[in-house]
Amino acid sequence: MKRSKWIWLVWAVVLLCYLVPYTLLTHVQAWYGSFLFWTIAGLVVIALNLFITKDFEEHGND
Repeated sequence: MKRSKWIWLVWAVVLLCYLVPYTLLTHVQAWYGSFLFWTIAGLVVIALNLFITKDFEEHGND
């Protein structure tokens, strides 16, 4: 898949970080509510960023 499609997936996770806690998890008052969701979403975004940037190369200024 192209890199830009993976970037859209990152944006989808970011959007879910706003929607899910304020809709589906509104009445969950325990640690496994929004905090757990945001923790897992953060790890997913980090993993996606590593996957997206794994082929980046550093070019010298020679």
